[in-house]
Amino acid sequence: MQALKNDRLLRALLRQKVDLTPIWIMRQAGRYLPEYRATRERAGDFMTLCKTPELACEVTLQPLERFPLDAAILFSDILTIPDAMGLGLHFAQGEGPQFRKPVRSAADVQALGVPDPEQDLRYVMDAVRLIRRELNGQVPLIGFAGSPWTLATYMVEGSSSKDFGCVKCMMFDQPALMRQLLDVLARSVTAYLNAQIAAGVQAVMIFDTWGGVLSPRDYQEFSLRYMEQILGGLTRESEGRQVPVILFTKNGGQWLELIAQSGCDALGVDWTTNIGEARARVGDQVALQGNMDPSVLYASPARIRQEVTAILKDYGRSTGLVFNLGHGIHQRIDPDHVAVLVDAVHELSAPYHR
Repeated sequence: MQALKNDRLLRALLRQKVDLTPIWIMRQAGRYLPEYRATRERAGDFMTLCKTPELACEVTLQPLERFPLDAAILFSDILTIPDAMGLGLHFAQGEGPQFRKPVRSAADVQALGVPDPEQDLRYVMDAVRLIRRELNGQVPLIGFAGSPWTLATYMVEGSSSKDFGCVKCMMFDQPALMRQLLDVLARSVTAYLNAQIAAGVQAVMIFDTWGGVLSPRDYQEFSLRYMEQILGGLTRESEGRQVPVILFTKNGGQWLELIAQSGCDALGVDWTTNIGEARARVGDQVALQGNMDPSVLYASPARIRQEVTAILKDYGRSTGLVFNLGHGIHQRIDPDHVAVLVDAVHELSAPYHR
């Protein structure tokens, strides 16, 4: 494998010295880019885009051709695992993901098996190998998966949800069945991420998108516990260097101390938590990633630079910060504003690393 020309991201995630604060953006390959929309149209539908390694590689690299980002992130979807379990994933126009066979009963859960990543999810591994080759050591490649709880919400609800009534009903009424579902998902995510690492990703991220809808007790029992199970089973070294693991619970700011003790290398922080306060709470246990409100990118270039200045100042002089948005970029953002953000982070962070 190629030597990395820019390893800022990996160094920052491991709290090592860097020359500038690295930046990448959640959903950086996405609908705000006209070139992405053109490739998506050529693919015909979203799942074809995900399942065609050449197209997934193309869109993964598109933001790097525009912006001097410090990482690429594999273009895929968090629902690839339940899709490989045979639940009939499809994307309805304007309605998001839907499953033809939601998981509602003990028989449904018992029918689930752990997908073989190199067979059932081969298209993802082929995309990773292709992207690594095309990157040619330019920047690291991040792989990812959804958390067991987040995957379970979609699988039980059958689609996106506002009140999570079905999945929470199973959790409260049939906790043993929910634990059985979460266990098979944790084993599936572990195998999936390890296969991504073997194929060439250099850092991995677990997206716990819906952990924040749980009570503190239920978060520990039904979300964090299964992410800890994954962390205990991951390959943490590859190609002669550590593979950092980022854990991100949206709306999980009240649990930063607990998450920091999970075994991850870095915590994703959304914009509802001050980055300086987060650093004070977790100390040197983990790196932090975040945490600008994506809507700041609708504002003027001057306001974007002002927000970057404030976040860098709040974090202060220290290693262990990866600049990112507090969640995925919005589809109507002007790409020129993203260029302002990336340049501002690199320029304004330099004094913090001297």
